[in-house]
Amino acid sequence: QVQLVESGGGLVQAGGSLRLSCAASGSIFSFNVMGWYRQVPGKQSELVADISSAGNTDYADSVKGRFTISRDNAQNTVHLQMNSLKPEDTAVYYCYLARGRDTYWGQGTQVTVSS
Repeated sequence: QVQLVESGGGLVQAGGSLRLSCAASGSIFSFNVMGWYRQVPGKQSELVADISSAGNTDYADSVKGRFTISRDNAQNTVHLQMNSLKPEDTAVYYCYLARGRDTYWGQGTQVTVSS
């Protein structure tokens, strides 16, 4: 089993920044992908960004140039630096870890961007 604990959400004004963190523990193997989805009520969840254990990254078009994902393999943590936040970034952000056929999820952290 893998446990994921997120931190760093909150309320920020448009144009501001937040940094989300996700710490993984448990049966973590060397090769995996970690990342973030976000969910707005009534809308389909969206993959925000992900990063492989090799450091390959992928971003949603809506966040390219504003968000940066990084990871510390030694600490089994992943971070999402979110800059130039917009009201449309408001959502619950979920950390995930994909390992083989298994995917594990964090509990979610609310990000609210006021206009």
